[in-house]
Amino acid sequence: MKKTIALLAGTAFSLAFATSAFAEKWDMPVAYPASNFHTENAVAFTKCVADGTKGALEIVVHANGSLFAGNDIKRAVQTGQAPIGERLLSAHANENPLFAVDSIPFLASSFDASDKLWAAAIDKVSAALEAQDLVYVYSVAWPPQGLYTKKEVNSAADLKGVKFRAYNAATARIAELAGMVPVQIEAAELSQALATGVADSFISSGSTGVDSKVWESLKYFYDVQAWLPRNVIFVNKGVYDGLDDASKKVVMDCGAKAAETGEATSRELTAKYLKELAENGMIVGDPGEQLKSDFEGFGATMTEEWLAKAGPDGKAIIDAYKAN
Repeated sequence: MKKTIALLAGTAFSLAFATSAFAEKWDMPVAYPASNFHTENAVAFTKCVADGTKGALEIVVHANGSLFAGNDIKRAVQTGQAPIGERLLSAHANENPLFAVDSIPFLASSFDASDKLWAAAIDKVSAALEAQDLVYVYSVAWPPQGLYTKKEVNSAADLKGVKFRAYNAATARIAELAGMVPVQIEAAELSQALATGVADSFISSGSTGVDSKVWESLKYFYDVQAWLPRNVIFVNKGVYDGLDDASKKVVMDCGAKAAETGEATSRELTAKYLKELAENGMIVGDPGEQLKSDFEGFGATMTEEWLAKAGPDGKAIIDAYKAN
């Protein structure tokens, strides 16, 4: 009897050891709240991976910058501190201008145009990420970006001297062109920055406004539809290369599914977010002709500046985008 118990115990231990030896767990830092649709989509992606690998690969999402702050996520994945992560890629335009292709103002200001631009850019963006030891998995566009302000704005001149939340090179440049004062603020810090007067204006989607309850500090939302920036999910190349082929296929297949589902959700939520802003007391509307003209002028300037930085690769992307 004792021998039987010992044998059973040894077998159970061996099975447990085998399971732990072959199961893999990845931590996935993201910058946005658990309630944000990007984060919810990431959670669905991780479930897809767990199901597809029959539990051999478990990915745990850490929301709202709780594991790494937003501006640290990409570096954490590059250096292997986290195996996988999600990041607003345009925030790293200082590393490679191709990372900001989705944030050139008024170049692609609808979902269809954004998809067409991304299709033209994806091969070169993926190669740029791979050069930094990152493997591209999927991306999802935010709803079109609008202008949030504390006061009524009829032209860019009305923005002069305003403290403006910048989250990437494009927003910082818009601030400079309009004579605003750029302040670097991550999404998780936005509510407090607005409440304490660190910032009085910013450009972002309706999603960010709802997440941060900006109606507690700001009054106006102008639907300028400046661009549709993308959150990109990438894996550390060494970690990805360590997966077997079947697991790699699951990750990529689930990524393709997450890209499709995420965009469908983003499209669906666009009008809902603006309605919610209005229901909470914000004045939501289109920009006046002068403000629209001023912003389009900024866009033309910034397109030329981006092309100068991005060189032949950037020109090839824009040419392909405009040709289709």
